[in-house]
Amino acid sequence: MEFVTALRGNFDDQKPSLFELLSEQQLNSLLPPTLRYLLTVATQRYPRYLLRALNSFDELYALVMLVVERHYLRTRGGSFTEHFYGLKREKALHAEIPRAAATTPEVVRTTLKLSEKDVWKNLAVMVAIPYLKRRLDESYEIEAPRALLGANYTRMPANPTIRQRIAHYYKWFIRNVYPSVHAAYYFSIIAFNLAYLFDNTKYHNPFLWLIGTRIRRMNGADFRAIEELGKPKPGNPPRSTSIFHPRTMGAKVLGSLSILLPTSIFALKFLEWWYASDFAKQLSRKAAENLELPPPVVSGLSKVDEKLQKRKAQPDQSNKDEETQEKRDETRLAQDDAPIATPSLLPIFTVSAPEDSELCPICEDEITTATACQTGFVYCYACIHKWLEGMHSRQEEFMADKAGKWESGQGRCAVTGRRVLGGTEGLRRIMV
Repeated sequence: MEFVTALRGNFDDQKPSLFELLSEQQLNSLLPPTLRYLLTVATQRYPRYLLRALNSFDELYALVMLVVERHYLRTRGGSFTEHFYGLKREKALHAEIPRAAATTPEVVRTTLKLSEKDVWKNLAVMVAIPYLKRRLDESYEIEAPRALLGANYTRMPANPTIRQRIAHYYKWFIRNVYPSVHAAYYFSIIAFNLAYLFDNTKYHNPFLWLIGTRIRRMNGADFRAIEELGKPKPGNPPRSTSIFHPRTMGAKVLGSLSILLPTSIFALKFLEWWYASDFAKQLSRKAAENLELPPPVVSGLSKVDEKLQKRKAQPDQSNKDEETQEKRDETRLAQDDAPIATPSLLPIFTVSAPEDSELCPICEDEITTATACQTGFVYCYACIHKWLEGMHSRQEEFMADKAGKWESGQGRCAVTGRRVLGGTEGLRRIMV
């Protein structure tokens, strides 16, 4: 499109192409999920300190971006992702002034520079509207499925309070009106993008049209103005401040965000591609082909095999003595491998996972009404519900003569023996 515009004779070298603007928007949209992922990984290691921050991520991200974007709008004239692509924001003109821009670029830059009022308008477009859209999208994902459950989940409660009325009308708006608003929002963006692509408008976004701000490429005057920020003003004697001084360090950190964060995102995307691509798998496979694995070392018979050999060597014993001895041996071997409860230091009664994943580990029959535990194992709903309540027949039979010596596994996973948070409320039905 720049080539076609140049043929018309009115080529504007400071007007960014639509593809530059879309690349900047895509980079900006990658920031929230990337930071949320990093915070989630850190929360798994330090949940006591970071869980509240993760639950309030949208609000904290909006506050941080408010500070960062305000700093960049006041010093660089654009957001930090726009600064990464060499773009800036300025006031829109009714007509272009190419001669003045070519002869006196500093004067034009000072005239079109965003005022404090324009900075706050742009902050509303860059921070407030995306935050509001994220919250509305989350509310729609929650409320839209409830409308399919019937009127009992959507009707207003009897004798509602003011807060309940507001919540009811808000949910009604989310279910019935917000889809149309969401569609109109994206249709308006597509219309402005097409008009900007064919040089029919100066704005690629309807909100920039409302606040009278347009996106431009940075020129020599902008880079010289940025360089002047780090120099002392004339008339003020230079002060020797340490790099760890709050004023100096804050400006350095905020100034490096435009390079550090996009570079980190590119690095994460490269690692994601590397581990998901076939190229990395082929390299790993070729490296593994040259490795010669040693044969497995067999140290001898296991304890269970030794007991079977002893029973075969004593065929004259009665069946009752054999069954009693077998139960004792199984109990002792199970006690050696059983997990230990932390408070009581007693072994926990568990069951072994079946080889066939379609069988329930507890009843060892085909799974009916599949239910997943927090540990990832799938059981029959009735079996795992009774197991967590400590009322399953296998638990009662095992604990008949082992009270005070074993824990029945109540409130724990039947295979791993780990505590299930929330008890039966922590179970999740699997809908197939």
